Amino acid sequence: MEFSFYKGARGSLVAPDGTEVSGPELLERANAISNTLRSLGLQPGDCVAMVMSNCTEVFELYLATSQIGLYLIPVNWHFAGPEIAYVIEDSGVKVLVCSPEHADSCRLDVVRYCTAPVEGFEDFASLRGGSTAAPEGRLAGGIMNYTSGTTGQPKGVKRPLPPCEPEPVVTNYAAFLLMYGLTPGSGTHLVTSPLYHTAVLYFASSALHLGHRLVVMDRFTAEGTLERIERYRVDSSHMVPTHFNRLLALEGRERFDTSSLQAMVHSAAPCPIGVKQAMLDWWGDCIYEYYAATEGGGTMASPSDWRQRPGTVGRPWQGAEIAIYEDGEQLGPDQVGTVYIKMQQGFEYHQDPEKTKQAWDVPGFFTVGDIGYLDEEGFLFLCDRKADLIIRGGVNIYPAEIEAALVMHPDVLDVAVFGVPDEDLGEQVKAVVEGRAGLTEAALIDWAKERVGAYKVPRSVDFVDSLPRDPNGKLAKRKLRDPYWEGLGRSI
Repeated sequence: MEFSFYKGARGSLVAPDGTEVSGPELLERANAISNTLRSLGLQPGDCVAMVMSNCTEVFELYLATSQIGLYLIPVNWHFAGPEIAYVIEDSGVKVLVCSPEHADSCRLDVVRYCTAPVEGFEDFASLRGGSTAAPEGRLAGGIMNYTSGTTGQPKGVKRPLPPCEPEPVVTNYAAFLLMYGLTPGSGTHLVTSPLYHTAVLYFASSALHLGHRLVVMDRFTAEGTLERIERYRVDSSHMVPTHFNRLLALEGRERFDTSSLQAMVHSAAPCPIGVKQAMLDWWGDCIYEYYAATEGGGTMASPSDWRQRPGTVGRPWQGAEIAIYEDGEQLGPDQVGTVYIKMQQGFEYHQDPEKTKQAWDVPGFFTVGDIGYLDEEGFLFLCDRKADLIIRGGVNIYPAEIEAALVMHPDVLDVAVFGVPDEDLGEQVKAVVEGRAGLTEAALIDWAKERVGAYKVPRSVDFVDSLPRDPNGKLAKRKLRDPYWEGLGRSI
């Protein structure tokens, strides 16, 4: 069975301001942009970048590039100007499209468009000036996301473009949603996170190819999310644990009707068991979890899988395989090591063969540096990231475990745990907390003592107004940790 928005333009889109764009109108715009980009001389394999807030134009550009063999590069608009310039230069972008609020960071030496009139930029509307007929000789394009990484410059995750029309490719991605119980032809998918994130754009575009309506938010708020779920009868979305924390903290959340929910899928970070359980108690068995990275994946845990094995991120989905290795040796069940993934389609880091070689250091498998173990039945449990590991007196400590304990304190809104220098033991455990008024260091340390081993208890707690998270919930832990290690040479 084929799932493709290009064939029939089923589905529609509700923009952040509430404006609805029909499927046929969206497809006509995409076709016009495809034909205009070709008239500008772009060839298969060329790159188009977008530095765009969530808006209708994101999907117009995605659909346009995906049917004429181009790579679309969604750039994190939190990047500073030099970081954006690096991505544009490294990828060899031919056309750059931005939103007006990001224009000042995008004044680069490249053909550039803006979605609103801004001096020095072509008007995005002019890209819609081409023929609205489907372009001739259609070819599947692709998305090349740049990983933020833990060290060095971000790198583009590049997959070869298949020599075929887009339908087989987009059908394959859309079919991925079927394992969450979604069906083609009807449904409403809510976009709560920035579309520069790999999973957010893939889930949203796949829902569109299934013929679903997209409801797009320009930024996440707990109340705005619940209001849209009720108003549009949302049945699917992609979220992260931070969103769950914010939703659970909202006073009066029970007044919203969430009975339409069928597949609220989450990933991106380990979800504390208490948080996940509270969401299941509230929303019922519609919460699915998966493990993957920009590079690929992965595993999936259904609600029943998770209830039977709290904390698991699931078993490998069709076409994937998971193995645990350490120092080149494959480990057995319940042994903690580095998580490796095998999948049907490979990738390389654009213009970085050494980093590519390091990721694929086990034949046929790649890793992004996560630590975990498989149980006897092949269910994966994650411990943490290698880069975040704390080594105290030669003992490995996983911050995620401590964060999961602390975040369940009723006065904790957000928390980060990491290692700081200790002259005797090498590292000690530090917690940085966003909390309610009146919360004290002593209270949190006592809370931790009742829930984790003594050697894992934070030796100190700092309080901040907010942690450095992006809108998709990803924590920039380096910004918190680096000042403690300045001049000490810690490699992170």
